[in-house]
Amino acid sequence: MSIEQILGRVMRLFGRRAVNLGINKGIEVAARRGRPEAEMTPEDQAQARAARQTAKRARQAVRLARRLGK
Repeated sequence: MSIEQILGRVMRLFGRRAVNLGINKGIEVAARRGRPEAEMTPEDQAQARAARQTAKRARQAVRLARRLGK
C-alpha cells in the first residue's frame, strides 16, 4: 500500500467525521431555533428535545435503509 493510499484513507476518515460533526451541530441549532438553552421556556425545551429525538430516529432510519440497500 502506497503512502498516497494511506493518506487518502486517513483524510477520508477525518473528512467524514468533520461532516458528521457539522451535521449534528446544525441539527442541534435547528432544534433550538438558534437560541441558547438558558433563554428557552420549558415548552421550548420540550419541543427542542422532541426535535432531537426525531432527528435521531431519522438518522437511524437512514442507517437501516443503507444497510438494507447493500
